[in-house]
Formats: sequence, C-alpha cells, structure tokens
Amino acid sequence: MSKRKTYTDEFKTMIAELILSGKQVKEVASEYSLSQITIRGWVNKKTLIEVEGDTTNLEEILKIKKENAKLKEA
Repeated sequence: MSKRKTYTDEFKTMIAELILSGKQVKEVASEYSLSQITIRGWVNKKTLIEVEGDTTNLEEILKIKKENAKLKEA
C-alpha cells in the first residue's frame, strides 16, 4: 500500500501563487510532479473572494466555519 504524500501549507501557497501570477497549471504540474487537479484545488482555496467590501479566501472561510462549529458545541 502506498503512503499518501502530504505537502506543507507554505508549499501549497507557493504553487497557488505561481498559478495566480500567470504560470500554466500544466507546466507547474509537470515541473513539480503534481496532478493538475491537486493544483487547481490549492488555487481555489487561495483565490481572493470579496465579501462585503473585504477580501478573504476559501481557506480562511473554511477555518472560520470550523471555529464557529466548535463554539456552538461549547
């Protein structure tokens, strides 16, 4: 059984920033031996979203939702 690879948040951010700065997903996937689907997922989490005049990203929204659920349990 093969062990699933894990990547640091810093690495994921770096890859997402490469894509957001204009590099092609296919090129980055080939260069770093990653799947294009994985890269697109990381980019989606890092893409800025405007909420009521403020900007955030999906990753931050998910973190806040998780915190909110914990607070509701307490």
